Amino acid sequence: MPRPAQDDPRLVRLTKLCLALPEATCERSGRHATFRVRTKTFAYFLDNHHGDGIVALAWRTARGENRDWVAAEPSRFFMPAYIGPRGWAGLRLDVGPIDWREVEGFVRDSYRLAAPKRLATTVAPIE
Repeated sequence: MPRPAQDDPRLVRLTKLCLALPEATCERSGRHATFRVRTKTFAYFLDNHHGDGIVALAWRTARGENRDWVAAEPSRFFMPAYIGPRGWAGLRLDVGPIDWREVEGFVRDSYRLAAPKRLATTVAPIE
């Protein structure tokens, strides 16, 4: 029997990273989670989204950056259904070891793109 999403250690760790950011919230729906700052979404935890069999983080990127990630490492990165063409990228969390520092960097960059300017300036990028 599949493990419930709330028990998935990848979701637990991602939730801690996201909720450490100012005014971030988490909304769960089935096996997925949406992370927002105020009304803007900055990250998703996707588990078998539209039956694709993938467990992933989806995050906002700067214009065109999502295509660069996918081109560089298509085994790890992908264009998420529906939101990929709008500047989102996906990182597979079900392939190989997870670099949580990398994940934190993606989450923080995405937060800074979504958050109001005052909040965005309080979050430094990962170096």
